[in-house]
Amino acid sequence: MTQGRSKVGIMGGTFDPVHTGHLVLAEDVRDAFGLDEVIFIPSANPPHKGGSASVSAEHRYLMTVLATADNPHFSVSRRELDRQGPSYSLLTVKELQERYGGSTEFFFITGSDAINELDTWYQVDELLARCHFIVSEREGVPLDEARLARRFGRLAAEHIHRLATPELEISSTDIRARLARGASIRYLVPAPVASYIEKEGLYR
Repeated sequence: MTQGRSKVGIMGGTFDPVHTGHLVLAEDVRDAFGLDEVIFIPSANPPHKGGSASVSAEHRYLMTVLATADNPHFSVSRRELDRQGPSYSLLTVKELQERYGGSTEFFFITGSDAINELDTWYQVDELLARCHFIVSEREGVPLDEARLARRFGRLAAEHIHRLATPELEISSTDIRARLARGASIRYLVPAPVASYIEKEGLYR
């Protein structure tokens, strides 16, 4: 990491729906690494999730906007929603680098479960050379440092960073299941998101 450069976090995901755990992770990373901004980027066609989500991309985007509106360091981008084809992280990082210029470092925020399968990502060597990864180590899913070191060598040591984050057992899958059976999701998602889900009748 280079001193004096602006630092921007990338928080990608289906956000189906966005929940409190996403927000806590993004804020914790922003604070720990001194990021100037965290961009939430809902994916349109996530290649690692079979290219599908439970509700439309537009609903997921609007919920993410509602969830992040009260944090001046958070923003939401439509770039993957408006791009044709799969939501490859490399294409997103390239577009952001073109927009922000060479004086900005990018930090891709993800979990240990995803980073352990980093070698399956699209053109991952170029992706890892272009940005840093900040890994939230999840309960029961330790970071496979040996595998990463074998595959990426020096890049793994210099561009993959660990961060112990608050253990919040919240998942979009559980929230969808709760909604399907009519259970409360209060405090699992921000209040504006809960209101939007209720108004639009989502996940029923």
